[in-house]
Formats: sequence, C-alpha cells, structure tokens
Amino acid sequence: MGRKILLADIAVPDIEEYHVYRANGGYRSVEKALLGMTPAEVSGEVTKSGLRGRGGAGFPTGLKWSFLDKKSEKPRYLVCNADESEPGTFKDRYLMHHLPHLLIEGLIVSCYALGVHTCYIYIRGEFKYLVGILENAIREARSHGFLGEKILGTPFNLQIFVHPGAGAYICGEETALLESIEGKRGNPRIKPPFPAFKGLYGCPTVVNNVETLASVGPIVMMGGETYATIGKGKSTGTKLISACGNINNPGVYEIELGLPVEDFIFGKEYCNGIVGHKSLKAVIPGGSSVPILPAGLMLKTAEGNTRLMTYESLSDGDFISGTMLGSGGFIVYGEDACIVRNTWNLTRFYRHESCGQCSPCREGTAWMEKILYRIEHGEGKPSDIDLLAKIARNIEGNTICPLGDAAAWPVASAIRHFREEFEDHVLHPAAVLEKERSVKERG
Repeated sequence: MGRKILLADIAVPDIEEYHVYRANGGYRSVEKALLGMTPAEVSGEVTKSGLRGRGGAGFPTGLKWSFLDKKSEKPRYLVCNADESEPGTFKDRYLMHHLPHLLIEGLIVSCYALGVHTCYIYIRGEFKYLVGILENAIREARSHGFLGEKILGTPFNLQIFVHPGAGAYICGEETALLESIEGKRGNPRIKPPFPAFKGLYGCPTVVNNVETLASVGPIVMMGGETYATIGKGKSTGTKLISACGNINNPGVYEIELGLPVEDFIFGKEYCNGIVGHKSLKAVIPGGSSVPILPAGLMLKTAEGNTRLMTYESLSDGDFISGTMLGSGGFIVYGEDACIVRNTWNLTRFYRHESCGQCSPCREGTAWMEKILYRIEHGEGKPSDIDLLAKIARNIEGNTICPLGDAAAWPVASAIRHFREEFEDHVLHPAAVLEKERSVKERG
C-alpha cells in the first residue's frame, strides 16, 4: 500500500465525530494558517504542491485560485462541488460520510486563502443522508470556535452552508451548479464571463471538488513542496479511486499517483483481479464520460511503456490510444462483458440527463440511444455503426458544457476499439443474444 494522506485516519473509530477528529490532529491546519500565515502564503503552498482538480478536469488548483477577481468590491464565494453524479464515481460520498471534518477543515483554510466569508457545499440531491452528517460537522466546528465570527481570535469570519440539489447530473457542471444555488433551472451558462469574475450572484467565485478541497489542509501541514514530491511528474500527491465492475475488491482506494495500472487492477491490496479468474477486457478509468480502452492499451501505452495512474500516462497525448484519469471512477470489464450493451446503458444515462439547451446534445444523445438499442436488440443495420460515429463527432465540441463531450466520447471510443463487436451484433444478432443469455445465466 502506498502513502495515505486523505484516508490516513479512516480506520479510527468514530473519526467522523469532532472530539475524535481533533484528538487525531484535526483542525491544526486552520490554526497554522490563521495564526501564522498570510492568505497569499496559503495560496502559495497550494500552488507549489501542484495539486490538480480531483473532480475530472485535472486543472491546477493554485492557478485556478489565482484567476479570482481580487479587484472587485463584491463579496467572494467558495462553492464546494459535492454533486457527485458521474456513473462509476463514489469517492466524494465516501469522504463526506466518513471524514466530514476533513472537508470542513479544508474549506476553512481555502476560504481564508481566497478571502471568502461565505461558503456553500452543493451536494447531490440523492445524498440526503449526508446533509445531516455535514451539518452536524459544521455545528461542531462552530461550537469549538472554527467557524463564525473572529475565528481563533482573528479578524477572519466564515459561514458554511449545505445546499442540496434536486438530483440533476448537469448540476455537476460548475455554472449549472451556480444557477441551481440561485434558485434557477440548472442550465450551464455560456462562458465567458467565467465564475472567477462573475459567478454566484454575479460575484467572484471559485468552484472546487470535494476531494480537491479536502486536500488543502494536509498540504498546508506538510508544505506544498513536500506534497509535490509524492506522485510522479505533474501528477502530484495522492488520488482517491472509485473501483467497480468485474473485480474482486470494489471500493474506494487512495493511491499515490504513478502507480502502474496493472498493479492497481491485479494487486491484492487494490482490485485483486477479475471476478472468476477471468481475463481483463477493457477499462473506463475516469468515470463514464471518458474513453474506454481495451486491456492491451490500458496496461501499456501505444509505445509499449507501462501505463501509470497519472493524468499524463493515461491520456497518452490523444484519444486514439489514450483516455483520461478524470474523476477516478475506475470501471473494469472482464472478458464476458458486452461493450455494446454497456455503451447503450451509458448513452441512456446521458440522454436522460441532457438539459436540452443545446440541440447537438439534446437530439444527438437521443439518436445514439435509439440506435444502440436497435443494435443491442438484434435490429441493427450495417450503416448504424458509422452513423453512430458520425453523430458522436457532431456532438463533440459543439455544446455549451462538457456533457455533450461526455456522451460522445464513450460511443466514439467503443466503436474505435471494439468495432468487431458492434459488427457481430449487426451481422450475427441471434448468436450474440444467445451468448449474452448464457453469460447472464452463469452469473
């Protein structure tokens, strides 16, 4: 097992309670920051750490913070994006459930660095049970002097509010999230202006993911340069991975970035191989929105190098032979998995969750879902495969927000790497359906 930073105390009994969290070093980064550092020094440590956004895009956190409009006289806001709705991704839910004070601590330090006095946690509507956990942690932090007025006797004031959404995947997009908090329909905004200049209520706003903000406290404690020595290259630190699919040990794992993909899939301390000792067929490594890769390309790059769990190694420079680390939603397919059926299932999700604002996404996701249904149920035509690929190309890059790309990439990559499987579904539907029935009966 590699080094643990976020989950170091996960096994401590009752760690979700303030007195236990505090006894194990909790809120020390708040004391260190507020009592001994300037906001600029805290931001500097985050920049030096190389921390990249853990919500999917992997954008450098310190750089994103630097864009915040410091000249505006309007109030600033920090919004924690806890709208974890990406299929295959469940690490933020795990973090908030078991270590709520770790997130609250990270929010306090981040708000101090950004000059923010009001912070919102926008949480997925289906996570209602977590609202009570987070609000209890906020009450405990406030009662012990870490929230409210004149925190730790300093001039710094901060209030944190939990804002549940209504269960829309689109609200994971930062501007749709802001629209939702403002009481509007959760439709993405056209950018520019960007939230750093005109965000929540028209004010300068930073939006970061749960895991990203939870990492700020440990970075302040150990120092940005020390954090940057963990990981590999520009992929610094540790990353939470949600592992699921046809593996023996599904769950949430904290890895040091740079771990070989093969070690993660087959290592006993992680996924522990494929169920039933079957062979690996394919992996979607970053949540359902990133391209799927077949086993050979998932374990080795196109040049034959060992594929690593890093932003750079997984991307491999393009989507022909690469994919994305994304949110770390690691979906593993064994040899019996039907790529066509799974792609259809993902497309059903994106068709349902499209806000309908952009016609390429609104119409395109519906067309892809219908065509994939046809192919999967033995009614496909040879021309359907190229039609699917064409629709995906027409969606990609032509929408206001990335949901269009998220819907197009799984389809395009599945056809690119598993075209023969699509052709079998079209040319030999009876044999394919019988095979799927047999696999289902075997469990």
